[in-house]
Amino acid sequence: MTGQDGAYLARFLLEKGYHVLGAVRQTSAVNMSRLEELTISSEIELIGLDLLEFETIVRAVERIGAAEVYNLAAQSSVQSSFEQPLFVSDCSGMGAARILEALRIVNPAARFFQASTSAMFDNAGATSRNEASRFQPQTPYGVAKLFAHGMTVNYRQAYGLHASAGIMFSHESPLRSEEFVTRKITVGLARIKHGLLDVLELGNLDACRDWGYAPDYVEGMWQIVRSENADDYVLATGETHSVREFATLAGAALGFDLDFRGTGTAEHAFDLKSGRTIVRINPRLMRPVDLGSMRGNAEKARDLLGWKSKTAFAEMVTLMAEADERRVRDTRQ
Repeated sequence: MTGQDGAYLARFLLEKGYHVLGAVRQTSAVNMSRLEELTISSEIELIGLDLLEFETIVRAVERIGAAEVYNLAAQSSVQSSFEQPLFVSDCSGMGAARILEALRIVNPAARFFQASTSAMFDNAGATSRNEASRFQPQTPYGVAKLFAHGMTVNYRQAYGLHASAGIMFSHESPLRSEEFVTRKITVGLARIKHGLLDVLELGNLDACRDWGYAPDYVEGMWQIVRSENADDYVLATGETHSVREFATLAGAALGFDLDFRGTGTAEHAFDLKSGRTIVRINPRLMRPVDLGSMRGNAEKARDLLGWKSKTAFAEMVTLMAEADERRVRDTRQ
């Protein structure tokens, strides 16, 4: 509930008139910042839940009796998944299986949504991926998510649960965690503009993603759950953009005119207005395995659900950059 998608989904469902309960990890400190930024923290009910403990999930399912269950929980940092492969496998993979089994036993009438990911696809061949494309994940995160996705399909087929998955390509927003490259860029450039950082260090500038806007995607989640028949759908924009493009647009939104020069690890971004180096490459930020350029084909979601990504890439980048500049400016006052 307290993550990017959880916060936006909670707001969306509240606007639809739902009574919304959100699961949070059973820790002493709960980060409410996203819910507070969306001004909905007082409108939802939080429940403690541990995806590693089946009994706590069963008890929660028994007590709540929810009509719809959205599993957005995961250890979602691809980089961190290389450092914690066992934990990400248990949390992101087995966690979904525990929820599905609890629903099968206690509340089989509930509709279930699994947040699947484009990281499940292979890294070769055609750049466009749809629901029939081959899965061959390249990261521990993708492997764990593929297991969760497969269990969702299995519980639908074997037990008749209304269990669906949204195979979502990257989706960003001002609520994205700063460990993701998109927020790292917008936060870093905002700090440079206000004199709090000298230079932004990035990894692979050529990495390309199909980046959409998170509020558009949570609406797709709801449409998938509300569809008459459970199924799996790709949610994507159908466009790809590089990290370099993202940084250039974010810089423009904050008043920089970035000119990328050099090649390889020597590449850097020079601001034509100030004459300063704003971005440089740090080889230590390169991933052990990086996905190539890949875009999603959301034709099925468009045709059967009427869903499409509404927010243009440049508009999303500008929204994120301006939000981070406001945050940086407010902390200095």
